[in-house]
Amino acid sequence: MLANNEIKEDVHVSPPLWSGRADLKFILSGGGTGGHIYPAIAIANELKLRFPNAEILFVGASNKMEMQKVPQSGYPIKGLWIAGIQRKFTFDNALFPIKLLDSLLKSRTIIRHFKPDVVIGTGGFASGPLLRVAGIAGIPTVLQEQNSFPGITNKWLSKKASKICVAYENLEKFFPKNKIVLTGNPVRQDLVDFKEKREEGIEFFKLEATKKTILVLGGSLGARRINQLMAKELVNFSAQNTQLIWQCGKLYYDEYAHFNEKENVQVLPFIDRMDLAYAAADVIISRAGASSVSELCLVGKPTLFIPSPNVAEDHQTKNANAIVDKEGALLIKENELDTQFTVTINALLNDEELQKKLSQNMLQLAKPNATKDIVDEIVKLIKQ
Repeated sequence: MLANNEIKEDVHVSPPLWSGRADLKFILSGGGTGGHIYPAIAIANELKLRFPNAEILFVGASNKMEMQKVPQSGYPIKGLWIAGIQRKFTFDNALFPIKLLDSLLKSRTIIRHFKPDVVIGTGGFASGPLLRVAGIAGIPTVLQEQNSFPGITNKWLSKKASKICVAYENLEKFFPKNKIVLTGNPVRQDLVDFKEKREEGIEFFKLEATKKTILVLGGSLGARRINQLMAKELVNFSAQNTQLIWQCGKLYYDEYAHFNEKENVQVLPFIDRMDLAYAAADVIISRAGASSVSELCLVGKPTLFIPSPNVAEDHQTKNANAIVDKEGALLIKENELDTQFTVTINALLNDEELQKKLSQNMLQLAKPNATKDIVDEIVKLIKQ
């Protein structure tokens, strides 16, 4: 995704075939939410494509969703006993120093036994101890920062990092300027050809081809305010003759699952086949996490962003505004939903010219080669 004022054609020149060692090893670490996990998986897939014989290991937080999602993608993962610090005092906060020490020791064991050539971190607390230990051991490290406002872990790791791949410009105030490379965010490869899957998506989600489909994305963990809004708007959606794919998040599924009994409503805790969901959708309502924004630029469907206000430096609003300022999407803040949502979504559903304009402008901001560009930077660090 671009954050500058120019629309650039994203042309990727394939790197020369690798003629070096065949016994390459890579560790990827990132997790806690899908926004950290899926970029890491996308990078791993590209590494495996270039180096079929390479060994790839993931390291995550032992109680987070990466322990499930990474093995589903075909990669081994080791867990660390680590978690973030909560804003209020909790027992987990009191345990944080012990967890950090334990994770540093386990990371040292993992690094010593696996002997990686490069270690890549995509954010989340599990990547902190691992990349810190790798840096101390003299192993090249690459950070991938998805957001316009970096997370605490990546800021902590940046001084020792070899390269920092970013999706937004003007991050020199957070990271050493000489290490920054503007690449965009990695996206899942199955989204590149998603447009050919519309009929498959309609069949997969058992949709009616003659009705408009609204796809609602609250992030991998879900968004309470968006869920409350969707429950309130079901009558309006029915009046608009639409059908709903509503990803409510695993934390809220039990609370909202009963809406599956309603006609033209599908409530899901998580969507594994996002390629089919995007293909089937006509309009998308979404949070504005960095990975989601990057995927939506590639997808190019008319989108209404509802950024989460509960994030550092309001970075989701900044992520969304990078698209809205180019007339590539619409945005409503949470405190405006009660007064503006119904009229805004109805206008979007019924204005095909607006839909077309938003789609065209959003597609201009996509960086489909971000994953390849990031792996190019990783390859430069491999010692022969």
